[in-house]
Amino acid sequence: MAQFWHPTGQFRLLIRDRDSKFTAAFDGVFAGNGTQVIRTPVRAPRANAFAERFVGTLRRECLDHMLILGERHLRSVLAEYIRHYNGHRPHQGLQQEPRLRGSGHAVDITARIERRQVLGGIISEYRRAA
Repeated sequence: MAQFWHPTGQFRLLIRDRDSKFTAAFDGVFAGNGTQVIRTPVRAPRANAFAERFVGTLRRECLDHMLILGERHLRSVLAEYIRHYNGHRPHQGLQQEPRLRGSGHAVDITARIERRQVLGGIISEYRRAA
């Protein structure tokens, strides 16, 4: 199940599979909030693969190592992880480049390496000093 939210903090849509645990009442809660519920196609187990991959990565790299203290804390943790995921974390499909960094940029391999700790030290980001 993937959730995408609007910059105002409201969920715009919810993508879910056709599991019987998701009842009409479940959909009604989100519909009442103005969130569009989208169900994956029938007999298409990989239809939600990108969202499932992201959620699994988020759990393994971040949430399994933290104790979340409430909704506000969760939102700040998710915002910081998404910044890391899109701006620094290497992606196999992009030749190990982060999503938001264009390929072909010059890197000075003689520059000193700096470390930045993210999410209280759970994740370390490394880059060459300018």
